[in-house]
Amino acid sequence: MTQEWLTELESSLADDPEGDVLAVAIVVLASLGGREVPIDEEEVRGACRRALLLLASGGDPARGLDLNGRAVEALADDLDATNRRAALTEGLVGVRSETAGLPHLNEALHALIEAPDIAWRAYACSLLAEALDDAD
Repeated sequence: MTQEWLTELESSLADDPEGDVLAVAIVVLASLGGREVPIDEEEVRGACRRALLLLASGGDPARGLDLNGRAVEALADDLDATNRRAALTEGLVGVRSETAGLPHLNEALHALIEAPDIAWRAYACSLLAEALDDAD
């Protein structure tokens, strides 16, 4: 299923001259790369609850997430650790095989690997998006 979804995302990126889908692609890639990041579920839940409060205090919690927004940055800071970032980078490198033949996704993946701060925020954004989804 992941490969089919990635192929659809690649198509959306190719058909998106404004780059609106790029942020979604970056978060998806970070989520895939972060599958093996060693974080305790309780720690994630607590950090996400705090980030959700920040998100709600800024207005409508159902609005889109922003990689540079307070909630995402706070969550990224709460969960940040050298070993976790290393696991994310290693995971992103491993995603290369899943994006083989998908040039737009490969380019986005390469950019994430080269920009670990953005990759970490994108990963935090994926966790926050999942927490929002679970809250619905």
